[in-house]
Amino acid sequence: MKNLKDILYKVALNSVIGSSDVAISKIEFDSRKVQKNDVFVALKGTLVDGHDYIEKAIKLQAKVIICEVFPEEKSNEVTYVQVSDANTALAIMASNYFENPSANLQLVGVTGTNGKTTIASLLYQQFKNAGYKVGLLSTIKIMVDETEYKTTHTTPDSLTINHYLQLMNDEGVEFCFMEVSSHGIDQKRTTGLQFRGGIFTNLSHDHLDYHETFAEYRDVKKRFFDELPKTAFALTNVDDKNGELMLQNTKAKKVSYALKSYADYKAQILENQFSGLLLKVNNNELWTKLIGSFNAYNLLAIFATGELLGLEMNENLRLISLLENVSGRFEYFVSKEEKITVIVDYAHTPDALKNVLETINNIRTGNEQLFTVIGCGGDRDKTKRPKMGNIASILSSTAIFTSDNPRTEDPDVIIEEMEAGVSSENYKKTISINNRKQAIKTACQMAKANDIILIAGKGHETYQEVNGVRTDFDDLKTVKELLIKLNK
Repeated sequence: MKNLKDILYKVALNSVIGSSDVAISKIEFDSRKVQKNDVFVALKGTLVDGHDYIEKAIKLQAKVIICEVFPEEKSNEVTYVQVSDANTALAIMASNYFENPSANLQLVGVTGTNGKTTIASLLYQQFKNAGYKVGLLSTIKIMVDETEYKTTHTTPDSLTINHYLQLMNDEGVEFCFMEVSSHGIDQKRTTGLQFRGGIFTNLSHDHLDYHETFAEYRDVKKRFFDELPKTAFALTNVDDKNGELMLQNTKAKKVSYALKSYADYKAQILENQFSGLLLKVNNNELWTKLIGSFNAYNLLAIFATGELLGLEMNENLRLISLLENVSGRFEYFVSKEEKITVIVDYAHTPDALKNVLETINNIRTGNEQLFTVIGCGGDRDKTKRPKMGNIASILSSTAIFTSDNPRTEDPDVIIEEMEAGVSSENYKKTISINNRKQAIKTACQMAKANDIILIAGKGHETYQEVNGVRTDFDDLKTVKELLIKLNK
């Protein structure tokens, strides 16, 4: 049991009805999970308003209600706390409840449109290889040193974040690397956390189903850096036109990285092959197993972060050379019989798709055909669909439009919206096949020896979501099985 007064430390309170000197069991924002002596926080979500469930929470014996608007009917046995922003209150309360675990960690947040998962995951690898106990909060998984947990959001809710940070404290974890999404920043999930550093990767078209404009999306990202303390570092990619903007109002130490511009950390691509990259990083040559100019940026950010967190330069370079590719991020294999190169990548934004396709085309000799299997997610930003269709049709020999996770939308309509972006001269290079497995099979049937197949959009995901139902579907596993069957 915890004392409510301690949980409310640093929370801006408008009004309190009842005693704040009460013992509480735990904090919940989902009324279905409320039990006796819990605190229920009524959050105003995009689809559901927690204020509508206050009465239900009280029936389940909640002892404290945190809300932005007091209910008309009140119970004498319940303490009501009014706040201006329930999301902010929840984040601070969560941090207090779990005894401020971020204060005991070197916590680094990674934000931007593309590269968050790769950078956070590779930093986890790098510091594990350096001999430290390390934590990871990412789209793919949560790691508490050696123990893996499943994740459902890029940036979990503030209770979940602080719960895992506390587990990291219990395990003696020293460093933690965390993806920070625009949704997470906007919904105050990271408020109250003590960051040692922040990394900005890039900004391009994404999440405009949630953020009304690109400017709003950009400014939400910027808020993360605005809130960093003087004791932190703010590392930004200044080749991106928004890179300098992220640093405008930060109190943190300003540090930059770039391939094309003047920066504190510079890299040059000397060789780019399917076997890896040869880079010159701050005048030091480095061979890495990762591929593509987008990974050159990721690795440069990792090198800079390693140095900012105290790794010696030569050790830092050695550790980067050991890094293994992240699941679903330019993950590739070459089929035994036909020597077909198959690449699976999470690219689900126009910029990410363009980067992957340009990387492949830069490595190609020109004789190989490039087949791209690509879809767009349902119930998400519709404006990027024609752009992705256009990019795939321009940069591929053949683009096969198919389902991604259609969710509640008609997959045929999504494909039509992708087709709308294709110019007349490229239309003959496209095929539309609703069924994702059939689309992948078609690419395998069309590919000849030494050709290349890119399967984009889902990457590490092991499911496909149609009308709210998730069924098993793994791009990498599917294409391997199909190639084996076709070669029998």
